[in-house]
Order: sequence, then C-alpha cells, then structure tokens
Amino acid sequence: MRATLNSRRLCFLFTPRACRHDPWVTLEQALVAGVDLVQWRVKHRDAAGAIRARDVCREHDVPLIVNDDVELALSIDADGAHVGQDDLDVTAARAMLECRLLGVSTHDLDQLIAAERAGADYVGFGPMYPTTTKGYVEGKGADAIVPIVASATVPVFAIGGITAETVSALARAGARHFAVSAALAHAEDPAAATRAILHAIHIASPNEKKR
Repeated sequence: MRATLNSRRLCFLFTPRACRHDPWVTLEQALVAGVDLVQWRVKHRDAAGAIRARDVCREHDVPLIVNDDVELALSIDADGAHVGQDDLDVTAARAMLECRLLGVSTHDLDQLIAAERAGADYVGFGPMYPTTTKGYVEGKGADAIVPIVASATVPVFAIGGITAETVSALARAGARHFAVSAALAHAEDPAAATRAILHAIHIASPNEKKR
C-alpha cells in the first residue's frame, strides 16, 4: 500500500454527519468518480461506522486511514492512521502501526522534517485556504506549498479549503496530492464535484500530459 501512495491524488476526509446527502451514497459516488484515498474523520469512536467505511473502500481498492485514533485503526484492520501535532506522538504511532500507513498533519517546514524523521509515510500540509471545517479564517496560500514540496521526501497532501476553483493554483505551484472535505461532503452531486476537482488538477499540473 505504501508503494502506491505517490500515485494517489485525491483524499476524501469523510465525516458522515457532515454530508449533505446520505453519507454512504456520497462516499460511494466519490470513490466511483476517482477518490483514491479516504480518511475516516469522526470525533467520537464509531467502530461500526469505520468498519463500514473500510469495507466500502476495499471494494474499490482504496486505502482507509483513521484520523486521530491509532487504536481504532488497528482494531478494525484499517490501512493506517493519521495524527495531528497535538495527538499521539508520531514515533509512538509509527511503532504501533508497524507496516500500516502513517500520516501526520504539518503546518511548517520544521514539522514536515520532524514527521519524516519519525517515520511518516505522508503528511498533510495547510490550511491552504480558509475553511469552515476547522474554522480557519485565513489560509497559507498556494505559494506556501512550494518549499514544502521541494523539501519533502514523502507525499504532501495540501489541505484546507480545497475546491475545484482553488486547487488549480496549488497544482501549478507543484502540489500533487490533495485532501478534500466540504467540497465533496456538501456537494449536491459528489461524483460531479470529484470529477471537477480531478479535472482541474489535471489541467493545471505542469507535468501532466494534456489531451
């Protein structure tokens, strides 16, 4: 699974309660349309929901990452876990997860370097733009991703306010991986929203072959 991370473009930060429509229909539509990584993002422990999400993802050969709960990730045999700066120590999380994927939230270059040294398989970096999901009223902007991508030795998922409209500037700046929440969860048509984001990435990415 680790070997495929670099080819994965779009991570859906999946919170069932945040979805405009039936969350399981939303997840299925997003996966069919091209989401290739899913993060289970629920504040309270919901093992049954996480297992259901895992099973849906496995039908599409897409990894499921559990946010902020390494023990839950292990108990449901998820593909990995993601921790923030204020969560479980990254080194401890790496030891617990063994060969499973480990993602770490980062906000600057020092945190990126520390996460890599502790064994992160990928990092999230942001917030890139204002977002209602986490209540950020300001974002770092596309230019902030440039030195991060240049320095990183693991995939960097740009996060925060990512939409079909905002993703283009990030892709032009060199970002190759993106984490999305509200743009899919709140969409009237999650499949169309997914395709729109992926199309914008394809058009704006400097190394993509245009057809």
